[in-house]
Amino acid sequence: MRFLDLFKPIAPFIPEVAPPQKKVPFNTRILWTIGALIIYLIMSEVPLYGIPQGTGNDPFAAMRIIFASSRGKLMELGIGPIVTAGLIIQLLSGSELISFDRSSAEDRGLFTTAQKVFSFVMVILQASLYILGGTYGDISSYQSILIFVQLLAAGFVLMMMDELIQKGWGIGSGISLFIVAGITQNIWWMSFSHITMNDGRAFGAVIAMIQGIFQGIPALDWVYRTGYPDMLGFVMTLVVFAFVVYVEGMRVEIPITHGSYRGYRSKMPIKLLYVSNIPVILSYAMFANFQMVGQFVWTRWNQDNSSFFLNMFGMYNQTANGLTPIGGLSYYVTSPGSLGGVAADPLKAILYLLIVIGFCLIFSLTWLEIGGLGADQMADQLLQSGMQIAGFRRSRKPLEKLLNRYIPTITVIGGMIIGALAAFSEFFGVFGSGMGALLAVSILYQYYQTMVQEQVEDLYPFLRGAFG
Repeated sequence: MRFLDLFKPIAPFIPEVAPPQKKVPFNTRILWTIGALIIYLIMSEVPLYGIPQGTGNDPFAAMRIIFASSRGKLMELGIGPIVTAGLIIQLLSGSELISFDRSSAEDRGLFTTAQKVFSFVMVILQASLYILGGTYGDISSYQSILIFVQLLAAGFVLMMMDELIQKGWGIGSGISLFIVAGITQNIWWMSFSHITMNDGRAFGAVIAMIQGIFQGIPALDWVYRTGYPDMLGFVMTLVVFAFVVYVEGMRVEIPITHGSYRGYRSKMPIKLLYVSNIPVILSYAMFANFQMVGQFVWTRWNQDNSSFFLNMFGMYNQTANGLTPIGGLSYYVTSPGSLGGVAADPLKAILYLLIVIGFCLIFSLTWLEIGGLGADQMADQLLQSGMQIAGFRRSRKPLEKLLNRYIPTITVIGGMIIGALAAFSEFFGVFGSGMGALLAVSILYQYYQTMVQEQVEDLYPFLRGAFG
């Protein structure tokens, strides 16, 4: 029996969004997408009922950008469970531990069912780790059950909204939509929030700078503020966005021709960020799970940090602001957070940088194989589409050999760039982080391409076959 066959008995009972019977008009899809976005934003602002107010430091603050999650709100878990479940399923599929025929409608349905089941299991697991790991402090059994039910319901709604958009009712991907919404919301808040902080100025960096000018504060204090967003972070945010836009446009172009139309000439682009933003999402998903497990292990069995073996998972210090990692794996996969944090512990900053780059590199090469982006798969796609590389025989081996000159090298370089960008941007206090900028630029560009394609298809229906 195949692994996917285990899900046949439960498939009829798994809730699903029915696909549209006919193509949904573009304007209607826009409305569905906006509706899903509004629901997500509301859930991001509704507090979890039953948690103590002011629960201290947020150990997952650096991860929340890519998980579209909000501290202490219904969106506490965000898309973390969905991403983690997708990672597990894709790894099992790519390693051929799960046999899966993409051309079979039944297999595709069972694969989707398996993803949903794994996603819901991850919601249950991560919600349990949050509660049992002490994220909300010392709470009663009644509060624990209440919080657990809320996280479970919110995770289910998020899964359904993602499926609604992907099934054709909306545009693009629900996960991408929620990520970019969280990033833009975070950047806007850190730039223009008018809420007054303890230093007498607004939280938003731009508003605080204007207040500082009128209050006669020294210029250095406009640029750098300890503990709050500042103009250094604002300027670095603009620099990082410009850099990401520039890097997104870098590519190697290989001339191709069509086997049946001799006059046809085109170019096959291989982008520098060949595997896009997938490695950084998967890397930070792993870091978040490391931290949750480390916090759970410490809370249950190692509160005195006396076990050498358990200390490798994570060592913590219980303070008035909550749990603070002080050693072990959990400590080194937590960002220093600012230049002050880097100066306080440069060894941690260096190790954090190397860990982020290393994991991004590993996931770049892994995704190259399991995501169908390897040289052999690309050669097959070219041949099946009737295309060939100019000057080479229409044969798989020479095409694969040529593509192997570029794809692995570009994948390694791209993985190292996005890893370094993600780590360094956190050191300089970039709003939304460098990975946020990378995700925002790539997702918005994908949405732009999708929307243009949708409009062209609505205006000229006979072109739909050309877009695939």
